[in-house]
Amino acid sequence: MGKGTKEQRTTKFELVQAVYSKLGGFSKKEAADLVDLVFELMKETLGRGEQIKISGFGNFVLRDKRARQGRNPQSGEPITITARRVLTFKPSQLLKQALNGGEESPAGNSSAAAPGLSPAEQASPAASPQPPTGDSGGGFGGAGTY
Repeated sequence: MGKGTKEQRTTKFELVQAVYSKLGGFSKKEAADLVDLVFELMKETLGRGEQIKISGFGNFVLRDKRARQGRNPQSGEPITITARRVLTFKPSQLLKQALNGGEESPAGNSSAAAPGLSPAEQASPAASPQPPTGDSGGGFGGAGTY
């Protein structure tokens, strides 16, 4: 984040509050225990080197990176960067769609691109946004479409 901008984040406490208020039937302590349990199970699973696949959300994958040569940015001296494990997350198509307001659609699913339109309307050229042609006037030095 740039200087002067406030980073928005959700804390574990806020997750506990959401579980408590949305599910009901749990005390705040039980909701906290439930959230803690989910995170503990995820840590244990990843610690064994296993992937976590959450349908409709994404995949957590632990990768082993080998030792490699690098450079100290201040002195320029060669250094060895130690081997380590890194955690990566790959969001599902459903999560990507939710985050991008439904702009991306999975292959073969044209109904997600134009909600509320019939298949005939979606196939119509009028229903498809047309790319701009020519120079937009403020481009990056080129006259094509972007």
